[in-house]
Amino acid sequence: MAWRIDHWLSRVLTRGGFADQTTRGDKDLEGIELVELTAESCALLNQVASEVFDFEVDPIQLAAFIEDPRHVMVLAVKDRWVVGMGSAVEYFHPDKTPQLWISEVGVGVDYRGYRIGVMITEWLIHRAKALECSAVWLATEADNASAERCYQRVQPRPASSSVVMYDFKLD
Repeated sequence: MAWRIDHWLSRVLTRGGFADQTTRGDKDLEGIELVELTAESCALLNQVASEVFDFEVDPIQLAAFIEDPRHVMVLAVKDRWVVGMGSAVEYFHPDKTPQLWISEVGVGVDYRGYRIGVMITEWLIHRAKALECSAVWLATEADNASAERCYQRVQPRPASSSVVMYDFKLD
């Protein structure tokens, strides 16, 4: 499933999208496709721009991710280079309808400010609708200004002004 940038731009601009937002310009987005990560597309991960992922891609974890149908990843690809990615998990709970949790949205250092994170986030929301999820949610650090700008451009309703996260290291 590949989305071309011209499709995304026409959809966003026709609904009164981001014309008033300051960005580097739409021409810089030419040639970017959003490609779902699958066994067939995983070779794209051989060429990844700096800081798209936090660490090197681990082949064992990659295989486990691809094999689990509830894990979703979309790659932003330009000239066979992965310049961005978004990952999410469709999850179930005994007292809730299915929801999609967006785990991460990462964009390469040289590609930030081009709305690639917005494109990725919108793609994941579209996927959640196709999966018939009742909600999509994500969280980010309060001091992550670039993530805040990205998510606000997608126009969600903030759920709260503060979140406390606990990180249990299991080493």
